Amino acid sequence: MAPAQSTAATLTSYGGVDTVTGSRHLIQVGSSAILLDCGLFQGLKELRERNWAPFPFDAASLDAVVITHAHLDHCGYLPRLMRQGFNGPVYVSYDTGKLMSVVLPDSGRLLEEEAGYANKRGYSRHSPALALYTEDDAWAAIELLHAQPFDQRFSVAPDIEAAFQPAGHILGSAVMRLRLGDATMVSSGDLGRNHHPFLRAPARIGDADWVMIESTYGDRKHDSEEAVTELADVITRTADRGGVVVIPAFAVDRTEVLLFHLHQLAKAGRLPNIPIFVDSPMALAGLTIYRAALAEAAIDVSSDFRGHPDILDLPNLEEVRDTEGSKALAHRKGAAVIIAGAGMASGGRVVHHLARLLPDPRNSVVLVGFQAAGTRGRQLLEGAPSVKIHGQYVRVRAEVCDLTGFSVHADADELIGWLGTATREPQGVFVVHGERDASAALAGRIERELDWTAVEPRLGERLSLSVRR
Repeated sequence: MAPAQSTAATLTSYGGVDTVTGSRHLIQVGSSAILLDCGLFQGLKELRERNWAPFPFDAASLDAVVITHAHLDHCGYLPRLMRQGFNGPVYVSYDTGKLMSVVLPDSGRLLEEEAGYANKRGYSRHSPALALYTEDDAWAAIELLHAQPFDQRFSVAPDIEAAFQPAGHILGSAVMRLRLGDATMVSSGDLGRNHHPFLRAPARIGDADWVMIESTYGDRKHDSEEAVTELADVITRTADRGGVVVIPAFAVDRTEVLLFHLHQLAKAGRLPNIPIFVDSPMALAGLTIYRAALAEAAIDVSSDFRGHPDILDLPNLEEVRDTEGSKALAHRKGAAVIIAGAGMASGGRVVHHLARLLPDPRNSVVLVGFQAAGTRGRQLLEGAPSVKIHGQYVRVRAEVCDLTGFSVHADADELIGWLGTATREPQGVFVVHGERDASAALAGRIERELDWTAVEPRLGERLSLSVRR
């Protein structure tokens, strides 16, 4: 009998390399082709323009898409991919599916609103300005979702199997364990921290021929304890001068992490008695999903907090759901905290708050997550004296605080520690989802400290996943 033929596998990254946005990794095994994540490019103009370019692989010929979690840089391109002919299954964990049902329609609605506002104000170079996709497109994409439980292997396409395992980044986020013909690959997705406030630590790598690892913070460390103290301090001193603290926050998980820490600070008597507004329908919808997961003891929730949705409650929390309520915040007097999307100040309601609050030195802006190049958040982080909002430049006089300790991405030491959970040396580690310096720093540490091969894929580079036995 002739020996069985091996099935060659290849990896081609069409996003999520040299940048933290647009994660799109094409995996081909024999005649099968799947996309691991389907993310939106954000930030720099040259990155955002990639969203409009035709996808470089025939979308209609993809067998499936697998999504690691519900942040837009990993799932937000899906409606656009559908417009180009994709109509196959999209595999997600259960809570990722629930969160995508909030995130994608909100994204489509915002894209339509921004195009409409640009046409009304006349500041777009395009006439007319168009939305990348619509809310209806997003709802159509949600119809393709196929939810899978954690820790159970399922078939994605011929010669490709997968299993979701908790990643500890956001609710439902997954480390992907993939069987690709004769090869196995474990992908971190966005890797959570060992001590997320209320989610389990990331699953271990175990046995793998290849590992794909994110590198958002591949060149730095977090200081979580200091960040909590600094948050209390900036709220207190801003309240003392009668100002408003505005926090651009990712609607999914960062808002919940903030509420958890604010809850703890309030219990300890470390916060002034001022209102805290969550001004984001998407964040509030996500908060409902998080509370349900805590109450129902979801598998990726830490055992310490299962059955305790109250950890996200505050006595002075005010939920702002409609546009009128958001506009009313502009007319209220006195100190307050406003948590609003988006996390990089690239769109949404927070932009209107920044336009009003940035010129007043009594106010503060607190940045609690990674700020990608080309975003307003990055400009504020780097000390820009003015930022452009809705076609006009707004002076920055407010205090700006960088509290990256609230990040739910693993830092450099935690990334190296996660690689140490492999039971043997993999044939290679693909370092993705990081700006160039961060990816290079992590790749260098992998080679120096672990003596493993670390590769930083280039955009469109085709890499073999063949196995040396």
